[in-house]
Amino acid sequence: MQVFSVEGMTCGHCVKAVTNALQREDAAAEVKVDLARKQVSVKSELGSEQILQVIRDEGYEARAI
Repeated sequence: MQVFSVEGMTCGHCVKAVTNALQREDAAAEVKVDLARKQVSVKSELGSEQILQVIRDEGYEARAI
């Protein structure tokens, strides 16, 4: 499981946008978003740089933890 700090997520729509974007890249990805902690946990075949790029393409600032 890879964990990322993601700034700018504020609501359920943000959660859905990030989750859907990651699952478009890897349909088998497990994505868990913790809005309160501003963290996204991802279990995926994608590398951390790929995941970061997908999150950034959705308009959020992200970094690996």
